[in-house]
Amino acid sequence: MRQIRILLTVAAVLASAAMFNSDSTAQTEAAAPTPDNAMMLTVFMKHDQSRPLGELNAQLEKQGFYKAFPPAGVEVVSWYVMMGIGQVVTLRLPASRLREVNRIFETAAWGPYRTEFYPTYDYKPTGIANHEKTH
Repeated sequence: MRQIRILLTVAAVLASAAMFNSDSTAQTEAAAPTPDNAMMLTVFMKHDQSRPLGELNAQLEKQGFYKAFPPAGVEVVSWYVMMGIGQVVTLRLPASRLREVNRIFETAAWGPYRTEFYPTYDYKPTGIANHEKTH
C-alpha cells in the first residue's frame, strides 16, 4: 500500500511540474507523449457484479464513457477483460494529461465500475537488455 501511495505521489508531482512548465492549457491538452514527458497508467475498472452486463453497458453509454475514452492523443497500450474483475486498461500519456484522464473516469465510468489507478513505466527494454548481458 505504501508503494502505491509513493507511485501516486510521484505521478502527481510529474503532472504538476508538466502543467507549470507548459505555455498554455491548449498546448497541454494537445500534448503527445514523448520520452521526456510520458507516463503509463494502468486502470483497473472493477465492474459492479450485482448488476447484469447489459445494464452496466447502458449506463456507460448514457454517461458517454466510450465517446470520451480514450481521449485523442492518449495511447491505449493494452485493454483486457479480466474475468471476475472487469477491465484493465494501460495507457501511455503525457503526465500533464493525467487529470484529464482521471476526470473522464470520474464523470463517465463511476457507477458501472469502481476504479483503481496505478502509475507504471515500461521496464521491458531494460529487462531485456539485462537478460541479454548475461548471455
